Amino acid sequence: MNFDNPVYVLAPLAGFTDLPFRSVVKKFGADLTVSEMLSSNALVHNSSKTLRMLEKSPIEDPYSVQIAAAEVSIARAAVEILNEQDGIDIIDLNCGCPVPKVVGHGSGSSLLKNLPLMGEIIKTMVETSNKRQTSVKIRLGFEEKNHIEIAKLVEDSGADFLAVHGRTRAGKFKAAVDYDAIKEIKESVSIPVIANGDIDSYEKARWVLEHTGADGVMIGRGAVGAPWIFHQLRTASSEISLSLKHEIIMEHFDKMVEFYGLHGVPMFRKHIHTYSKGYRGASVLRNEVNHVSGIKESRDIIDNFFKNGELA
Repeated sequence: MNFDNPVYVLAPLAGFTDLPFRSVVKKFGADLTVSEMLSSNALVHNSSKTLRMLEKSPIEDPYSVQIAAAEVSIARAAVEILNEQDGIDIIDLNCGCPVPKVVGHGSGSSLLKNLPLMGEIIKTMVETSNKRQTSVKIRLGFEEKNHIEIAKLVEDSGADFLAVHGRTRAGKFKAAVDYDAIKEIKESVSIPVIANGDIDSYEKARWVLEHTGADGVMIGRGAVGAPWIFHQLRTASSEISLSLKHEIIMEHFDKMVEFYGLHGVPMFRKHIHTYSKGYRGASVLRNEVNHVSGIKESRDIIDNFFKNGELA
């Protein structure tokens, strides 16, 4: 990953950042895409579902795979499996996921409570991996902020760069994001730092980059329903035309069908709900797509709506 210029990264989001969505944001401006978080245990136990989640689009270059791990030996075994997979450039350790099921297994943000273990896992990943880089995604702490300590540990353990979600684990996704803390991390380590958390517009992304001095921004929920945010950042434009939105939405639909087959049609409905927000007649569209299941019929309805769409 080259950090000569600010990098724009799609954050891993369970249920959203699958191969079709990642390929769309990559085509329209993202520098780096990251797989949905994979369980190291599932990788080691050869889960076919997990192995399918590793698949990438040919245009995803560079490509990062994120794993969750709670034990050094399992992390090592997971990295050894990933070493056999071509097309992966970065292996990322998740030390930020606040979901109780993940934390309960000792992985995700649970590692922030056991920094010696976290350090050992990172070191083991760095030593074992045959990929170009190792990165780490963190939060500012578990209950209380100890972000400088965490960031220095990540650097000292050999990671090439880190992404910082500007909340503690206790803050989940609701507390205010502490961009000052991300700035403090950037000033305290020499490896590149990517800022993450509540970046939901082009203007906000530009502000976060300027305020924190970070080497890039990572956007997750802010890209759902608005993947063109990466195109805006790439072209330094606050405006986005309805015709480009239409092109991006249809690209996403086509990629869903290409990857999932007929099942991609109902899977795309949740995206239609977010894409159509602010358009005149959005509720009628949502109702229509909820009642059709054929690929051509669904595509025609969606294509026609966004081709002729008007903002309410």
